[in-house]
Amino acid sequence: MREIDLRSDTVTQPTQEMRDAMYSAPVGDDTYGDDPTVRNLEALAAKMAGKEAALFLASGTMGNQAAIMTHTVRGDEMILSSGSHLVMHEVGAAAILSGVVVRAIPCKDDMLTPEIIEDALRRDSLQVGHNSLICIENAMCNGKVMPLELMKACYETAKQYNLPVHIDGARVFNATVALGINLKELACYCDSIMIGLSKGLCAPLGSVLCGDTDFIEKARRNRKMLGGDMRQAGLIAACGIIGLEKMVDRLVDDHNNAKRLAELIGEIQSIKVDKESLQINMVFFELNKPKNTIAQLPALMLEKGIKMNGMAGGKFYFVTNNDVTAEDVEYVGAAMKEILA
Repeated sequence: MREIDLRSDTVTQPTQEMRDAMYSAPVGDDTYGDDPTVRNLEALAAKMAGKEAALFLASGTMGNQAAIMTHTVRGDEMILSSGSHLVMHEVGAAAILSGVVVRAIPCKDDMLTPEIIEDALRRDSLQVGHNSLICIENAMCNGKVMPLELMKACYETAKQYNLPVHIDGARVFNATVALGINLKELACYCDSIMIGLSKGLCAPLGSVLCGDTDFIEKARRNRKMLGGDMRQAGLIAACGIIGLEKMVDRLVDDHNNAKRLAELIGEIQSIKVDKESLQINMVFFELNKPKNTIAQLPALMLEKGIKMNGMAGGKFYFVTNNDVTAEDVEYVGAAMKEILA
């Protein structure tokens, strides 16, 4: 039976071209700066983001944490949405690794606004942490995309107070595709951006942190501190290059498949699709069924070869990706209808 995995876009398999590139990639010791494939990936990412330099890291969490360590000193305070990945899914790393106070603010749609930033700012006092960083996520893990005009407004507000802005761009290309822009048009409203390679772009692992030259040199030392120095890392970086060059434009297919899947399961009487969150490749929905049916749904779907997560925060969600075809989406819709009939 063919397996259809809708748990996340992190489950994507590297393409055959990526596997071939891993086999033939020229490599060297990246700690010495000797790996030509890593250098090529970093140069490509920096150019796409419109930044001076870039740094290859093992994961998105490591990229975000290296950025926080570089922007802040212990006891500083960072401002971000309470629903952001940095708060919800990075194991309290900012507090533990950087010693910063995480000012996590509830926001409508999990999006910061200039007004929220203004209200959250600490005025000079010996009793509070020093504001030192604004963090924004785009696209967000709730399936929504922050509008470019709002990003610009938040960035300009941060600059009024000489605060740097970091973007968690784990799914940043989903955001650019949804907005109809290129990465440089989005990344101009930040001082640093972490670009995820292992979700919709299908690389087996990794992220790239982009910023100005001084920032990246400091981040390189922090990567070392985090245990993130790698040796012949070009074997993996080769996949990242293919992801950036060839896998961005196809993300529109994932978005279209998500819309079609939402349409299919939305025809089921007991399902309510969150249409406001249907902006990238994520489909959130509520299920109006007895508790035992809700609890059994992932297992019942697995019997039909479909992997899905259990309910979280009162909702289920599906994430389309490169390994989920348009035909798979039709099958999933039919399977849901049969199970919930």
